[in-house]
Amino acid sequence: VQLQASGGGLVQAGGSLRLSCAASGRTGSSYTLAWFRQAPGKEREFVAAISWSGGNTVYADSVKGRFTISRDNAKNTVYVQMNSLKSEDTGVYYCAARGSAYWAPYLRDRLYYNSWGQGTEVTVSS
Repeated sequence: VQLQASGGGLVQAGGSLRLSCAASGRTGSSYTLAWFRQAPGKEREFVAAISWSGGNTVYADSVKGRFTISRDNAKNTVYVQMNSLKSEDTGVYYCAARGSAYWAPYLRDRLYYNSWGQGTEVTVSS
């Protein structure tokens, strides 16, 4: 599956953004979707993941209560609504997919995912 992320931009601290990631290719298969981010000079880190049905979600502690991941399978798109943004949320945000409906215990591991989007940049000014 190919992934195309969009929606990044510059926002003030406390503001909101919604990122989108459109999937194409073998979208007829079940797959788990996730968002990761990478700040300058840091490793890529897990943000959130959502199951094929949308019934299961998991978040990094740093974004829990502020970010909401969702998906629209009819549009083959996953979203992340980001509220109460902080300067430490700055980075390039990547969507990722794994061709499996299994809600694995290692969803936070970037090595679990075999498809990645190109990233969209988010800058939060303080």
